[in-house]
Amino acid sequence: MTKLWEKDNVVGYVFAAPFILGFLIFTLFPIVSSLYYSFTEYNLMESPTWIGLGNYEKMWDDDKIWKSLEVTFTYVFASVPLRLGFALFVAILLNKAISGIGAYRSAYYLPSLIGGSVAVSIMWIQIFGDKGLLNSMLGVIGIHTDTSWIGSPGTALWTLIALSVWQFGSSMLIFLAGLKNIPISYYEAAGVDGANAFHRFFKITLPLLSPIVLFNLIMQTVGAFMTFTPAYIISRGEGGPLDNTLLYSLYLYRRAFVFFEMGYASAMAWVMLILIGLLALAIFKSSVYWVHYESKGDK
Repeated sequence: MTKLWEKDNVVGYVFAAPFILGFLIFTLFPIVSSLYYSFTEYNLMESPTWIGLGNYEKMWDDDKIWKSLEVTFTYVFASVPLRLGFALFVAILLNKAISGIGAYRSAYYLPSLIGGSVAVSIMWIQIFGDKGLLNSMLGVIGIHTDTSWIGSPGTALWTLIALSVWQFGSSMLIFLAGLKNIPISYYEAAGVDGANAFHRFFKITLPLLSPIVLFNLIMQTVGAFMTFTPAYIISRGEGGPLDNTLLYSLYLYRRAFVFFEMGYASAMAWVMLILIGLLALAIFKSSVYWVHYESKGDK
């Protein structure tokens, strides 16, 4: 029995080996390497030179990094609530037993399926450019403008936010699954007591969905911080106009692959990791006040 048990272990290790090797080579090693490089001056052409906390001290005097943080936090704090709110609204609308509802769900999920791809970003340029679809539609109703919504400092970032909100499908499906698990008897009892739709939403739906709201909030917040492709394509890698779409991830990319400051870019990556971790921790800590579980044992 002992030999058979050992043989089974070997078979398990063999099947797990591709994942273990992939994790060690493509995840753990780059993470440890980036931590080391963050304390060095490294340009890919020469050997790294140890400079201690030099890269982190340099960030304090980098005006662009502060601008990128401002842009990124504006993007996150605007796009995530709007995206989740719209996803929940559509999920409630689609939580109906009507004919063809599956087709509607698939149609609403499609934008998220294609993701933040290059093609979608180019389409967004065609919509919000000075000769784009939006201006053409405004012209039909008598509002004639040559404004480039993606080229104006006041609206450029909001076009990225609109793109994020448009891709709400994944959150919608998770909300929809949560709505399916709420017993209909709760709503029937509330209806007997005279509760209207407003009361049913805030007293039944939202409290019972709060654990799912927490999950979606964490996932979408982390995803928003990592947004890169739309900002890169729409601003042509520059973060313009006037750095108003210079997301932190885009500025990190420019430091690493335009200016070849790999050490500085690695330090930026670790700072962003810490910021995301602190924000996620704050969300988890606050959840004790607004997330409701059916029983304490479910926490």
